[in-house]
Amino acid sequence: MGIGSVGKILTMAPLSGSIKNKVEIIGPFQEFFKKIVNGSLLLSIAAIVAIIWANVSASYGSFWATELSLNIGDMHISKSLVHWIDEALMTLFFFTVGLEIKREVIVGELSSLKKALLPVSAAIGGMVFPAVIYAAFNYNTDTANGWGIPMATDIAFSLAILAVLGKRVPLGTRIFLTAFAIADDLGAVVIISIFYTKAISWGFLLGALFLLCSIAIANYLWIRHTLVYALLGIGVWICVLYSGVHATVAGVLVAFLIPSKGKDDTQTFIDKVNSYINDFQCQGECGHTILLNKNHQNAVQSIEIACHEVETPLRRLEYALNPWVAFLILPLFALANSGITLGNIDVAGSVTHPVMLGIMFGLVLGKPIGIIFFTYLSVKILKTDLQQGVRWIHIIGASFLGGIGFTMSLFISGLSFVDHEIIELAKFSIVLSSIISAIAGLGFLWYGYLNEKKL
Repeated sequence: MGIGSVGKILTMAPLSGSIKNKVEIIGPFQEFFKKIVNGSLLLSIAAIVAIIWANVSASYGSFWATELSLNIGDMHISKSLVHWIDEALMTLFFFTVGLEIKREVIVGELSSLKKALLPVSAAIGGMVFPAVIYAAFNYNTDTANGWGIPMATDIAFSLAILAVLGKRVPLGTRIFLTAFAIADDLGAVVIISIFYTKAISWGFLLGALFLLCSIAIANYLWIRHTLVYALLGIGVWICVLYSGVHATVAGVLVAFLIPSKGKDDTQTFIDKVNSYINDFQCQGECGHTILLNKNHQNAVQSIEIACHEVETPLRRLEYALNPWVAFLILPLFALANSGITLGNIDVAGSVTHPVMLGIMFGLVLGKPIGIIFFTYLSVKILKTDLQQGVRWIHIIGASFLGGIGFTMSLFISGLSFVDHEIIELAKFSIVLSSIISAIAGLGFLWYGYLNEKKL
């Protein structure tokens, strides 16, 4: 997500003596943060609509169970609407997650061992403790397979809650939360691919491997056309879908192979643009439009081409897909998966159910305890540093926000159980736990702001 890059104000050199503009350049992290926060509003609305719809009409379940088929030659894929969302559209979500992880590994908070140790340690603690707690409550039961549910952090909701406090919370807190949530997402993908795969078709898996190698070769040959990677990526998705491994894993695997370098390097780009800028020299007034000067038109077109050639496919795809993921795919997922029929849940009886106990204790307590404990170990033993301005009260607050599991937890619950009543109970537990975690995280961070000078 390019977390290490923050926005800055640059004064652009004037093209003439009468023009003085200041242009705000929004860094990749600021841009990502803004889109995630804005998208979380739609995500919340979709979840609320789903719950209302499921409780006022029986059409909720039947609508999302509608079969939709795709036929390409002899190939036939038939799945319900909810499965198309979970296995096709969510692949794009996981693809963008993979792009963000790759960006972090190259230039962000995971780009060096020293920088990565703190968020990765926090993520490991935030996955191990909840899983152990859930497993303890569900040991030797039919619901033991749900141990992966409380391990995930919903980055959209957690950052949205953090945004409520605005500048009252140091930027480093956002960076810490985002970095360990990214590492958390990577852990969730690994868990899904290894532990939630029932049977494997080795022929299709080899086909996926062949296509992934083709993408790697295209990258090595400096092929920078997005369409090439899109077609090969779709092929990987189809092969992974038929292989038995969950199809969303294909998104992350393809993302890791997307080129992170442009056709031109930075110096070549600068040299090109400087030469084109010279074509804008005017004697007198330049005019109110470039249409008045053919040299200006050609220079603008050349600069546009130069920008395209220096831009990386990774960044281009991130920029193009993030709005679709934030404003369409995740809200659709929430709408299709958040419908909890409250009348089917015995609230009093569910309080002692091992699934509810495992999820709630895992998310509300296991997450923050694991994150805080492993962060402390990282600082004391591995000698890592907290971000500038970040104090332990901020770590505690961010750790509780890590207990907001929503999207990924709902996703894993659908893979863990078959029984509809257990799935409903798991959804109810996830939503309730996420609300409690959000309130607790907000409370600790607000306390830290009010007592800033004392702490």
